[in-house]
Amino acid sequence: MNEEFDYDLTPSQWEALKALRTPAAKLPRLGRFAIDGLVALGLAVVHDDMPAITAKGRKVLIRGSSLLLQDLAA
Repeated sequence: MNEEFDYDLTPSQWEALKALRTPAAKLPRLGRFAIDGLVALGLAVVHDDMPAITAKGRKVLIRGSSLLLQDLAA
């Protein structure tokens, strides 16, 4: 995996990153700690108290999806 997109995210951060793909009106209640961690990594931003995924966050999510599938198979 390209080191640029290799992040050791917690399960709650992965879930938050996946949830940010949906429109803001349909976002589930996300943990502030997970969102703050994603913002610190540049994977998400917060505008008007609404988190949103960044282009970098989308790339990490796409690259990391294969790792998530491996975890399910284990």
